[in-house]
Amino acid sequence: MNKKIRLDQLLVERGIANGLEQAQRLILAGLVRKKDEVFDKPGMKVSVDVSLEVIKNPFPYVSMGAIKLERALEAFEISAKGFRCLDVGASTGGFTEVLLNRGACHVTALDVGYGQLDWKLRADSRVNCIERTNFRLLPDDFFSTPFDFIVVDVSFISLMLILPKAMKMLTSEGNMIALIKPQFEAERKQIERGGMVKDPLIHIEVIQKLREGLKTLGLFLHNLVPVPRVDFKKNIEFVSLWRGAFRDFSNEEISSIVSLAHEAGKCGKMLT
Repeated sequence: MNKKIRLDQLLVERGIANGLEQAQRLILAGLVRKKDEVFDKPGMKVSVDVSLEVIKNPFPYVSMGAIKLERALEAFEISAKGFRCLDVGASTGGFTEVLLNRGACHVTALDVGYGQLDWKLRADSRVNCIERTNFRLLPDDFFSTPFDFIVVDVSFISLMLILPKAMKMLTSEGNMIALIKPQFEAERKQIERGGMVKDPLIHIEVIQKLREGLKTLGLFLHNLVPVPRVDFKKNIEFVSLWRGAFRDFSNEEISSIVSLAHEAGKCGKMLT
């Protein structure tokens, strides 16, 4: 009797995927097939010697998060070439991968989780993987040298609890890019069922609060763009650029960018 294992595990064992998460992305994208039959359930049990065809993955990154940073760097016209970078909330490493592709000389990928960073990045000599580490609890002098570039993608916590510490680890002329997730910045009463924050006025409010709160600490909002959306059932998010140099990012600018994001959503368009 042929031994059977999970489909995602089989892809890893055959070297088709670097880890279970990548295997699951390939399967869910409909890229794993047997002749004309699509295998789209990662947990389905298959024979260890089953004949499979894996269509070339058109998605070039280790995670969807990479697109968010890639588009933001283009919009902000920022390079990472030669920079020492810190990726807070690295997860599978989408942001880390983009920074390396953009010429970063070294990236410290930090996350509270364990075993999430893609093996391709974990094996890269330019990457220092720090796991099981809560960034918020680190002493300010945890790193001996400040970073030229810091990127932040965290969940279930406000950026007001993360960016003040991060700015202490940033060079005086460094750049900080942070993903603003309104569902983790808004007050509980402003969050709808399913964790959704749909009201553009709340989006404007949470961005303004971050701008004002961080301004008092010497960190200024310099630019803002909506995150490209591929699923219009999920929350609208924004990528923000912060620097120590003064910049008076106006309410009108914030309102205009929020409006752009919501208009795209109404039309069912993906912002690019």
